[in-house]
Amino acid sequence: MDAGSGPYNPRTVEEVFRDFKGRRAGMIKALTTDVEEFYQQCDPEKENLCLYGFPSEQWEVNLPAEEVPPELPEPALGINFARDGMQEKDWLSLVAVHSDAWLLAVAFYFGARFGFDKNERRRLFGMINELPTIFEVVTGTAKEQLKEKSSATNHSSNKSKPNSKVRGSESLPKDPKAMPQKDEEEGLEEEDEEEHGETLCGACGENYASDEFWICCDICEKWFHGKCVKITPARAEHIKQYKCPSCSNKRARP
Repeated sequence: MDAGSGPYNPRTVEEVFRDFKGRRAGMIKALTTDVEEFYQQCDPEKENLCLYGFPSEQWEVNLPAEEVPPELPEPALGINFARDGMQEKDWLSLVAVHSDAWLLAVAFYFGARFGFDKNERRRLFGMINELPTIFEVVTGTAKEQLKEKSSATNHSSNKSKPNSKVRGSESLPKDPKAMPQKDEEEGLEEEDEEEHGETLCGACGENYASDEFWICCDICEKWFHGKCVKITPARAEHIKQYKCPSCSNKRARP
């Protein structure tokens, strides 16, 4: 058996990635929408069975290739034997993990076969890594990560100075040192850079730098270098309302 090789041999990074996506889609279908059919085909009474994904976004449960070595890397053998020995969700997760490993093996097999260099391999992996793994899709963690990422992005855009796209006075602390709002006709990026340059850290007094993380106090509306107040971008994502050290030490007004 040819392990589901398509009608062509992908020779470029884009073609290999397209092949990867097709096979991945087929295997996800087997483990989600077609799970009942997949479950029935994985009879433990049968011989070693493998789950194959095809570039056409189809899947198949079949015996491994007879020839050695096979034309393509082979998926995990005997997935059917574990079917009745563990809970269904755990079994599907196990198959998903092995499916992810097989997809990477096939993609980098093509990369090696057609002489991808270091940069092409890095680009291929980068494209692959942008997609959730089959395991993440099957276990539901892909949706959770998407929600967390969306929430963190929205929160970070409100907290982080470099990510702020609000124009005029709304993007600056209410401080006399802040630069007045520019004409609406000027470019947003140029305005943003100019305004940031006039913003001083409430802790050290230094100017804003584009390569530094900044955070704004929700109470006094002053901006601070993250390093000056010991706040990292990752930590800022989980802060609903940030209070600078000064505001944190003040007693709450009645």
